[in-house]
Amino acid sequence: MRCDLHVHTTHSGMCNVPLLRAVCRESYNQPLAVYEKLKRLGMDLVTVTDHDSIDSVETLRSRPDFFLSEEVTCRLPSGTSLHMGVYDITERDHMELQRRREDFESLAAWLRERQLFFSANHVFSSLTGRRALTDFELFESAFPAVETHNGHMLPRANRNSAALADLAGKAEVGGSDAHVMASVGCAWTVVPGARSKEEFLAGLRRGFGKVRGEGGGYVKLTRDVVAIGGLMVRENPWTLPLAPLAAVVPLVILGNYAVETAFARFWMARYLRTRAMRGPSCAAGAAAEAAA
Repeated sequence: MRCDLHVHTTHSGMCNVPLLRAVCRESYNQPLAVYEKLKRLGMDLVTVTDHDSIDSVETLRSRPDFFLSEEVTCRLPSGTSLHMGVYDITERDHMELQRRREDFESLAAWLRERQLFFSANHVFSSLTGRRALTDFELFESAFPAVETHNGHMLPRANRNSAALADLAGKAEVGGSDAHVMASVGCAWTVVPGARSKEEFLAGLRRGFGKVRGEGGGYVKLTRDVVAIGGLMVRENPWTLPLAPLAAVVPLVILGNYAVETAFARFWMARYLRTRAMRGPSCAAGAAAEAAA
Protein backbone atom coordinates (compact mmCIF):
# COMPACT_ATOMS: atom_id res chain seq x y z
CA MET A 1 0.00 0.00 0.00
CA ARG A 2 1.14 3.53 -0.83
CA CYS A 3 0.50 6.80 1.00
CA ASP A 4 1.90 10.34 0.74
CA LEU A 5 2.66 10.95 4.44
CA HIS A 6 3.38 14.68 4.19
CA VAL A 7 0.95 16.94 2.34
CA HIS A 8 -0.66 20.30 3.09
CA THR A 9 -3.96 22.05 2.41
CA THR A 10 -5.39 25.51 2.87
CA HIS A 11 -5.79 24.69 6.58
CA SER A 12 -2.01 24.89 7.20
CA GLY A 13 -2.32 28.54 8.16
CA MET A 14 -0.38 31.60 7.02
CA CYS A 15 3.18 31.61 5.70
CA ASN A 16 6.02 32.68 7.98
CA VAL A 17 7.64 35.20 5.61
CA PRO A 18 7.66 38.48 7.61
CA LEU A 19 6.23 40.73 4.88
CA LEU A 20 3.59 38.22 3.75
CA ARG A 21 2.40 36.39 6.86
CA ALA A 22 -0.71 38.56 7.11
CA VAL A 23 -1.85 37.99 3.51
CA CYS A 24 -0.36 34.76 2.13
CA ARG A 25 -1.30 31.20 3.06
CA GLU A 26 1.15 28.31 3.42
CA SER A 27 -0.98 26.41 0.93
CA TYR A 28 -4.05 27.01 -1.21
CA ASN A 29 -4.74 23.30 -1.81
CA GLN A 30 -8.35 22.34 -1.18
CA PRO A 31 -8.64 19.09 0.83
CA LEU A 32 -10.97 17.36 -1.63
CA ALA A 33 -8.74 18.28 -4.59
CA VAL A 34 -5.73 16.85 -2.74
CA TYR A 35 -7.62 13.64 -2.01
CA GLU A 36 -8.77 13.22 -5.61
CA LYS A 37 -5.29 13.82 -7.05
CA LEU A 38 -3.67 11.36 -4.65
CA LYS A 39 -6.19 8.71 -5.64
CA ARG A 40 -5.55 9.40 -9.35
CA LEU A 41 -1.84 8.90 -8.68
CA GLY A 42 -2.51 5.47 -7.20
CA MET A 43 -2.31 6.12 -3.46
CA ASP A 44 -4.12 3.37 -1.56
CA LEU A 45 -4.47 5.51 1.57
CA VAL A 46 -4.77 9.27 1.98
CA THR A 47 -3.80 11.49 4.88
CA VAL A 48 -3.24 15.22 5.35
CA THR A 49 -0.57 16.75 7.59
CA ASP A 50 -1.49 20.39 8.02
CA HIS A 51 0.52 22.59 10.36
CA ASP A 52 -1.07 22.35 13.82
CA SER A 53 -4.52 21.90 12.30
CA ILE A 54 -6.98 19.10 11.54
CA ASP A 55 -9.69 21.21 9.88
CA SER A 56 -9.45 19.17 6.66
CA VAL A 57 -11.19 16.30 8.47
CA GLU A 58 -14.55 18.00 7.99
CA THR A 59 -14.25 17.46 4.24
CA LEU A 60 -12.57 14.04 4.21
CA ARG A 61 -13.83 12.12 7.25
CA SER A 62 -16.38 10.17 5.17
CA ARG A 63 -13.72 8.70 2.86
CA PRO A 64 -13.01 5.10 3.94
CA ASP A 65 -9.34 5.24 2.87
CA PHE A 66 -8.59 8.53 4.68
CA PHE A 67 -6.93 8.79 8.08
CA LEU A 68 -6.21 11.94 10.03
CA SER A 69 -2.68 13.13 10.71
CA GLU A 70 -0.99 16.40 11.64
CA GLU A 71 2.37 18.16 11.39
CA VAL A 72 2.94 19.48 14.90
CA THR A 73 5.31 22.37 15.54
CA CYS A 74 6.95 21.38 18.82
CA ARG A 75 9.59 22.91 21.07
CA LEU A 76 12.55 20.67 21.91
CA PRO A 77 14.33 20.86 25.30
CA SER A 78 17.20 22.78 23.65
CA GLY A 79 14.76 25.57 22.75
CA THR A 80 14.78 24.75 19.04
CA SER A 81 11.68 24.06 16.96
CA LEU A 82 10.82 20.92 15.02
CA HIS A 83 8.06 19.78 12.71
CA MET A 84 6.80 16.39 13.86
CA GLY A 85 4.52 14.17 11.81
CA VAL A 86 1.90 12.41 13.97
CA TYR A 87 -0.21 9.82 12.17
CA ASP A 88 -3.69 8.33 12.52
CA ILE A 89 -4.94 10.61 15.27
CA THR A 90 -8.35 11.59 16.59
CA GLU A 91 -9.77 15.05 17.11
CA ARG A 92 -9.20 14.66 20.83
CA ASP A 93 -5.57 13.69 20.16
CA HIS A 94 -5.18 16.96 18.25
CA MET A 95 -6.25 18.94 21.31
CA GLU A 96 -3.65 17.18 23.48
CA LEU A 97 -0.93 17.61 20.86
CA GLN A 98 -1.53 21.35 20.75
CA ARG A 99 -1.71 21.60 24.53
CA ARG A 100 1.61 19.82 25.04
CA ARG A 101 3.68 20.88 22.05
CA GLU A 102 5.72 23.48 23.96
CA ASP A 103 6.74 20.84 26.56
CA PHE A 104 8.48 18.05 24.68
CA GLU A 105 8.92 15.71 27.65
CA SER A 106 5.19 15.84 28.35
CA LEU A 107 4.41 15.50 24.65
CA ALA A 108 6.70 12.48 24.13
CA ALA A 109 5.38 10.72 27.24
CA TRP A 110 1.79 11.23 26.08
CA LEU A 111 2.59 9.98 22.56
CA ARG A 112 4.13 6.81 23.99
CA GLU A 113 1.15 6.33 26.31
CA ARG A 114 -1.25 6.67 23.38
CA GLN A 115 0.99 4.44 21.23
CA LEU A 116 0.86 6.92 18.36
CA PHE A 117 3.35 6.68 15.51
CA PHE A 118 5.32 9.89 14.91
CA SER A 119 8.35 11.11 12.99
CA ALA A 120 10.97 13.86 13.09
CA ASN A 121 10.57 15.75 9.81
CA HIS A 122 13.28 17.38 7.65
CA VAL A 123 15.82 17.30 10.50
CA PHE A 124 18.73 18.51 8.33
CA SER A 125 16.90 21.63 7.16
CA SER A 126 16.92 25.13 8.62
CA LEU A 127 13.21 25.46 7.81
CA THR A 128 12.28 25.64 11.50
CA GLY A 129 15.39 27.52 12.57
CA ARG A 130 18.56 26.49 14.37
CA ARG A 131 19.61 23.06 15.63
CA ALA A 132 21.53 21.88 18.71
CA LEU A 133 23.65 18.76 19.14
CA THR A 134 21.27 17.50 21.81
CA ASP A 135 18.49 17.57 19.19
CA PHE A 136 20.18 14.76 17.29
CA GLU A 137 20.51 12.67 20.43
CA LEU A 138 16.77 13.18 20.87
CA PHE A 139 16.06 12.10 17.28
CA GLU A 140 17.86 8.84 18.11
CA SER A 141 16.26 8.23 21.50
CA ALA A 142 12.75 9.70 21.47
CA PHE A 143 11.43 9.31 17.91
CA PRO A 144 10.32 6.00 16.41
CA ALA A 145 10.72 7.36 12.86
CA VAL A 146 12.60 9.90 10.76
CA GLU A 147 11.40 11.49 7.54
CA THR A 148 14.08 10.41 5.08
CA HIS A 149 12.51 11.42 1.79
CA ASN A 150 10.87 14.81 1.48
CA GLY A 151 9.72 15.93 -1.95
CA HIS A 152 10.99 19.47 -1.40
CA MET A 153 14.21 18.96 0.55
CA LEU A 154 17.67 18.98 -1.02
CA PRO A 155 19.00 15.52 -1.96
CA ARG A 156 21.82 16.07 0.55
CA ALA A 157 19.34 16.71 3.39
CA ASN A 158 17.34 13.60 2.47
CA ARG A 159 20.52 11.48 2.29
CA ASN A 160 21.64 12.77 5.69
CA SER A 161 18.26 11.90 7.22
CA ALA A 162 18.43 8.41 5.71
CA ALA A 163 21.91 7.92 7.16
CA LEU A 164 20.70 9.03 10.61
CA ALA A 165 17.78 6.60 10.41
CA ASP A 166 20.11 3.76 9.42
CA LEU A 167 22.62 4.51 12.18
CA ALA A 168 19.93 4.84 14.84
CA GLY A 169 17.75 1.99 13.62
CA LYS A 170 14.72 4.20 13.01
CA ALA A 171 11.73 3.61 10.78
CA GLU A 172 11.64 5.73 7.61
CA VAL A 173 8.77 7.77 6.22
CA GLY A 174 8.45 10.00 3.18
CA GLY A 175 6.04 12.35 1.48
CA SER A 176 5.73 15.20 -0.97
CA ASP A 177 5.51 18.07 1.55
CA ALA A 178 3.33 19.58 -1.17
CA HIS A 179 2.01 23.11 -0.67
CA VAL A 180 0.69 23.41 -4.25
CA MET A 181 -1.32 20.95 -6.31
CA ALA A 182 1.46 20.41 -8.84
CA SER A 183 3.61 18.67 -6.20
CA VAL A 184 0.93 16.59 -4.46
CA GLY A 185 1.90 12.92 -4.51
CA CYS A 186 5.41 13.45 -5.93
CA ALA A 187 6.85 11.38 -3.04
CA TRP A 188 5.31 8.70 -0.85
CA THR A 189 5.84 5.74 1.49
CA VAL A 190 5.04 2.16 0.55
CA VAL A 191 4.59 -0.82 2.89
CA PRO A 192 4.87 -4.07 0.90
CA GLY A 193 2.18 -6.60 1.66
CA ALA A 194 -0.07 -4.26 3.64
CA ARG A 195 -3.78 -4.72 2.88
CA SER A 196 -5.40 -2.22 5.26
CA LYS A 197 -4.66 0.99 7.12
CA GLU A 198 -3.90 -1.03 10.25
CA GLU A 199 -1.41 -3.24 8.41
CA PHE A 200 0.14 -0.19 6.74
CA LEU A 201 0.73 1.57 10.07
CA ALA A 202 1.94 -1.64 11.71
CA GLY A 203 4.42 -2.03 8.86
CA LEU A 204 5.68 1.51 9.41
CA ARG A 205 6.24 0.81 13.11
CA ARG A 206 8.23 -2.31 12.28
CA GLY A 207 10.47 -0.45 9.84
CA PHE A 208 9.01 -2.05 6.71
CA GLY A 209 8.19 1.30 5.07
CA LYS A 210 10.11 2.22 1.93
CA VAL A 211 10.29 5.79 0.60
CA ARG A 212 9.79 6.50 -3.09
CA GLY A 213 9.34 9.37 -5.55
CA GLU A 214 10.99 12.71 -6.31
CA GLY A 215 13.25 14.75 -4.08
CA GLY A 216 13.52 18.50 -3.98
CA GLY A 217 14.99 20.70 -6.66
CA TYR A 218 15.59 24.34 -7.52
CA VAL A 219 13.12 24.45 -10.42
CA LYS A 220 10.35 22.70 -8.47
CA LEU A 221 10.63 24.93 -5.41
CA THR A 222 10.80 28.11 -7.51
CA ARG A 223 7.71 27.01 -9.45
CA ASP A 224 5.80 26.28 -6.25
CA VAL A 225 6.68 29.56 -4.54
CA VAL A 226 5.64 31.55 -7.63
CA ALA A 227 2.41 29.53 -7.79
CA ILE A 228 1.60 30.32 -4.16
CA GLY A 229 2.17 34.01 -4.90
CA GLY A 230 -0.24 33.84 -7.83
CA LEU A 231 -2.88 32.13 -5.69
CA MET A 232 -2.42 34.80 -3.03
CA VAL A 233 -3.19 37.51 -5.58
CA ARG A 234 -6.21 35.55 -6.83
CA GLU A 235 -7.62 35.30 -3.29
CA ASN A 236 -6.71 38.91 -2.38
CA PRO A 237 -6.68 41.03 -5.57
CA TRP A 238 -5.60 44.06 -3.56
CA THR A 239 -2.16 42.36 -3.14
CA LEU A 240 -1.50 42.72 -6.89
CA PRO A 241 1.10 45.50 -6.25
CA LEU A 242 3.25 42.76 -4.65
CA ALA A 243 3.37 40.82 -7.95
CA PRO A 244 6.74 42.32 -9.05
CA LEU A 245 8.32 40.47 -6.13
CA ALA A 246 7.98 37.32 -8.24
CA ALA A 247 10.97 38.50 -10.25
CA VAL A 248 13.29 38.05 -7.26
CA VAL A 249 11.95 34.61 -6.24
CA PRO A 250 14.58 32.69 -8.29
CA LEU A 251 17.38 34.60 -6.55
CA VAL A 252 15.83 34.10 -3.12
CA ILE A 253 15.47 30.36 -3.74
CA LEU A 254 19.09 30.19 -4.94
CA GLY A 255 20.26 31.89 -1.75
CA ASN A 256 18.06 29.59 0.32
CA TYR A 257 19.60 26.54 -1.37
CA ALA A 258 23.08 27.76 -0.49
CA VAL A 259 22.03 28.17 3.15
CA GLU A 260 20.32 24.77 3.22
CA THR A 261 23.35 23.05 1.67
CA ALA A 262 25.70 24.58 4.26
CA PHE A 263 23.27 23.73 7.08
CA ALA A 264 22.94 20.08 6.05
CA ARG A 265 26.69 19.66 5.57
CA PHE A 266 27.57 21.34 8.88
CA TRP A 267 25.12 19.39 11.03
CA MET A 268 25.86 16.04 9.42
CA ALA A 269 29.55 16.54 10.13
CA ARG A 270 28.87 17.51 13.76
CA TYR A 271 26.41 14.67 14.24
CA LEU A 272 28.85 12.05 12.92
CA ARG A 273 31.75 13.51 14.92
CA THR A 274 29.75 13.50 18.14
CA ARG A 275 28.46 10.01 17.47
CA ALA A 276 31.98 8.73 16.91
CA MET A 277 33.08 10.28 20.22
CA ARG A 278 30.42 8.25 22.00
CA GLY A 279 32.40 5.15 21.05
CA PRO A 280 31.64 1.62 19.85
CA SER A 281 28.81 1.14 22.35
CA CYS A 282 26.74 3.67 20.44
CA ALA A 283 27.02 1.69 17.20
CA ALA A 284 26.31 -1.55 19.03
CA GLY A 285 23.25 -0.03 20.67
CA ALA A 286 21.93 1.18 17.34
CA ALA A 287 22.47 -2.24 15.78
CA ALA A 288 20.65 -3.92 18.65
CA GLU A 289 17.77 -1.47 18.38
CA ALA A 290 17.52 -2.01 14.61
CA ALA A 291 17.51 -5.78 15.12
CA ALA A 292 14.76 -5.49 17.74
